[in-house]
Amino acid sequence: MTDELIVIGGGLAGSEAAWQAAKRGVKVCLYEMRPSKMTEAHTSSSLGELVCSNSLRSNDPHSAPGLLKKELSVAGSLIMEAAEATTVPAGSALAVDRTLFADYITKELSEHQNIAIIREEVRILPDTTAIIATGPLTSQPMADALSSLTGNEHLYFYDANAPIIDADSIDRNKVYAMSRYGKGGDDYLNCPMSREEYEQFYQQIIDAEKVNPKGFEDRMVFEGCMPIEVMASRGVDTMRYGPMKPVGLPDPKTGKDPYAVVQLRTENRETTAYNLVGFQTRLTWPEQKRVFSMIPGLEHAEFLRYGSIHRNTFINAPALLNKDLSFKQRPSLFLAGQITGVEGYIESTAMGFIAGVSAVFRMQGKTLPEVPAFSAHGALIMHITESESRHFQPSNINFGLFPVTAELARMRDKKLKRTRIAEQALDAWNEYILQVHAV
Repeated sequence: MTDELIVIGGGLAGSEAAWQAAKRGVKVCLYEMRPSKMTEAHTSSSLGELVCSNSLRSNDPHSAPGLLKKELSVAGSLIMEAAEATTVPAGSALAVDRTLFADYITKELSEHQNIAIIREEVRILPDTTAIIATGPLTSQPMADALSSLTGNEHLYFYDANAPIIDADSIDRNKVYAMSRYGKGGDDYLNCPMSREEYEQFYQQIIDAEKVNPKGFEDRMVFEGCMPIEVMASRGVDTMRYGPMKPVGLPDPKTGKDPYAVVQLRTENRETTAYNLVGFQTRLTWPEQKRVFSMIPGLEHAEFLRYGSIHRNTFINAPALLNKDLSFKQRPSLFLAGQITGVEGYIESTAMGFIAGVSAVFRMQGKTLPEVPAFSAHGALIMHITESESRHFQPSNINFGLFPVTAELARMRDKKLKRTRIAEQALDAWNEYILQVHAV
């Protein structure tokens, strides 16, 4: 037993893990290598910095992402507390002001009496109780250390960021404010395209110069964060059934849905910047400027950040991890965040919560109640520990991960079924949190 917990990585998972341990009375050393060593995607030294999108996805408690966020809020999540304090309009989604969000997390962790923040890179695996939460941009020395432990069973794929543009450079005469199906108010700007405009845009994406990844990198693109040009390569209409879907967004000028639409979501409370929703990309920067300026309303867009690609690292979790996120071959070492094989900000936070609480129980010689399978957290745990290891791939939270009960199997109404899943999951999760507190 040790009286100090080491947490390596100050992203969402590491921050959540440190917070959960600290508020349970454990002294925490939280290591973050930034700013002395930056990653390909981060731009600041703040803890909890968001690098891919400012959206934390649906806020509907009857959606899988909304349910996971609700469970985290019930559990006293620091990340959810920060999100609620720094929200920006985003329809039915929960989106945050990136800067305020990271500042909130950094301040809370810095001021906690049980947390010491150490700004240096950790290059080896600690031999005491520790949580590795180095995320998708794990440094090479730490990746090598994990490789030595896992027997080279960790894998790689590449994510892509969407561009961000200056709000003042948008031609407001060509775009209109509206959320899909009117959910959440007029929180998105919509750039409508005619069929001719769309087909020209599609062809230019196909022909544009790309930053070419090496060999295996190209084969490991995650389906849930697919670069727009990869999507385009799968067929002329693929984008129109994805991020450029026009259904439910009628143009006020015509009263009809456009042929295709590009949605812009605000990046901050001041609405001075917008990102292109679903436009993760690896086009070269000059090509991004040229091609994306073809979008109606963005002809003179000023790009505050271009899209980019970056490495994402995760391990073959079903072969390596216990359900409390500890390594089978080293139970005092825990993993948290995307490196466990979940995908998404909230999913990473959830794994941070589980790892933080698990580590505390391990240090105190107590038995942690098993996370209920019929909860959003439990569904993710089941995915990363019980999937077929030979074909394991990361996953966002979704209702397909939940166990199918006899009651649910009989239900044909999808909306009613999902409502019932959410109700049962929250009941199970509330009982679990009570058990954790009781111990």
